[in-house]
Amino acid sequence: MTEYLNIIPGDEPHNDKVLAHCAGIIKGGGLVAFPTETVYGLGANVFDEKALLRIYEAKGRPCDNPLIVHIASVNELAVCVSALSESARLLMEAFWPGPLTMIFPKGPSIPLAATGKRGTVAVRCPAHPIARRLIQAAGTPVAAPSANISGRPSPTGADHVKQDLDGRVDAVLDGGPCPVGIESTIIDMTGEPRLLRPGFITKSTVENVLKHGISQSPATLDTPEAPGMRYAHYAPLAELIIVDGSAGKTVEYINNMCRESGLGAEKLGVFASDETADLYKNARVISAGSRAQPETIARSLFGALRRFDLWGAARVYSEAFYDTELGLSVMNRLEKASGYNIVKL
Repeated sequence: MTEYLNIIPGDEPHNDKVLAHCAGIIKGGGLVAFPTETVYGLGANVFDEKALLRIYEAKGRPCDNPLIVHIASVNELAVCVSALSESARLLMEAFWPGPLTMIFPKGPSIPLAATGKRGTVAVRCPAHPIARRLIQAAGTPVAAPSANISGRPSPTGADHVKQDLDGRVDAVLDGGPCPVGIESTIIDMTGEPRLLRPGFITKSTVENVLKHGISQSPATLDTPEAPGMRYAHYAPLAELIIVDGSAGKTVEYINNMCRESGLGAEKLGVFASDETADLYKNARVISAGSRAQPETIARSLFGALRRFDLWGAARVYSEAFYDTELGLSVMNRLEKASGYNIVKL
């Protein structure tokens, strides 16, 4: 049975008790879902191989898909990695704590179960205060992929975790909605820096810190170097179709397709921007937020995909959001969620 525990803002005695309880579960080899600034993570003691295997079982996750190790402070990095470049130090100073994961040569104490049997380890220091307090209380780095069934939309609220993992994990720590809403940026630091997964911290922001350009790997590889690089991710139950065109053409195309689909409006969904949401007919519409504020689109993405599922949508159309650099990070998720089902107008 899964325990559900709440963080209550301002009630520190209660919160300390809850965090101590969850830390005890992790110390004892259990699994705790907890909030980070990106998405909810499913945490286990990184040095407990049986607990790591429980993560893969609970999520239905392939064992060659690496986990991300979460640390509460830079001081914990030494037990995780065997080498650290000057470029990595610069990025740590600029972005930790925060939504940046870096890949390093793994330290000898990190089990291969945490790394997809690779000689590298993915590490980040989250900015969410609850995540850091939990890791500190557990007294160990915590391996934590997203707290969802593998392939489903990532969880940005405790209710999303419950939808997927109720009865599969020991506890869910509800700390409210995740403020970023998409997973961390991942950069391989084992050689020349390479962007493996875009996120809230964008490629140009990283390049500004390093004072030089970095390369970017393709979205899929035969052997995944980082979480999310090989297997289908983020997919709703509904068929998801991305429509990439000007605003006018996109609205016209989606309205025509909805009208001609033979499905009722209750079975059709549209994920749109504030600027066009009112223009869609014959479908349930969720507004992603304004294109002038792409962070709102990132924050709303996974919750919207899950809401369409709860509504029983059979088909969902999404506008494309390639027009900003953060929008490219959103599209990385949408493309995978749709199985690269993209209509270009």
